Amino acid sequence: MTLRHVGVLYHPYIPSSEPLAEDIARFLREHGVRVWIASSWDEATVRRHLSEGVDMLVALGGDGTLLRAGRLAAGYRVPILGVNLGRLGFLAEVSPQAWQSGLERVLAGDYWLEKRLMLDAEMVREGQILGNYRALNDVVVSRGTLARVIRVTAYVDGSRLTTYVADGVIVSTPTGSTGYALAAGGPILPPELKNMLIVAIAPHLSMDKAIVLDEGSEVWMDVETDHQVILTVDGQFEVEMRHGDRVVVRASPYAAYFVRLQDKSYFYRTLMDRLRWKE
Repeated sequence: MTLRHVGVLYHPYIPSSEPLAEDIARFLREHGVRVWIASSWDEATVRRHLSEGVDMLVALGGDGTLLRAGRLAAGYRVPILGVNLGRLGFLAEVSPQAWQSGLERVLAGDYWLEKRLMLDAEMVREGQILGNYRALNDVVVSRGTLARVIRVTAYVDGSRLTTYVADGVIVSTPTGSTGYALAAGGPILPPELKNMLIVAIAPHLSMDKAIVLDEGSEVWMDVETDHQVILTVDGQFEVEMRHGDRVVVRASPYAAYFVRLQDKSYFYRTLMDRLRWKE
């Protein structure tokens, strides 16, 4: 990858983010790279630039920013270098103190690209598709404001799996396996796998084990409820659902690509460090 055109995304609510974006842009311009800067929340502007051709995105923020950048870049095959300004930073590659040395390595070609599975989801009501969504972490069907369980009947590749009586059900990518799915008791999957997870949230007298699905599986989730249920995608936006609605989840034809400077065993070191499981 020869860097000729780079986008730098800053987080609009982290005060240090935009000044750092300016510093990064200045550094890249000094190395002959064309650069634009935009808020990671300004989707219209980012997509317009991506459609014009971009070699890489530099995203400043936490994992939420990297999730947003991954969804925006999907379909353009644009890799993302994450600069961690958040708390955990599972997806980010460099610290705010190390961005210059990191970019020098990228400019020298000393990096590798990590490909991560994304999910496409549809919400269906009475046979009509009401919305299409893309996720890098997870697609979640869960209860709303009332502390009452919902019933979600799950199907895998058209065959009924089980009916969950729970606070909700998560369909997760390997990337999402270290997020909400992990908190709900799911396993941790290596990031480059193409499998999906189904994990129940606080199940009550129903299936309580996570299931790892074969690559290419399709999941349907049918909702039974007499109170509020919501569909959440990557924990960043939500859609209200009704009794009888269905969510269809499948592997996306698009993937997220992340620029990596560490060796390929970095994931396990990061995992132990971020979750403070080191002895």
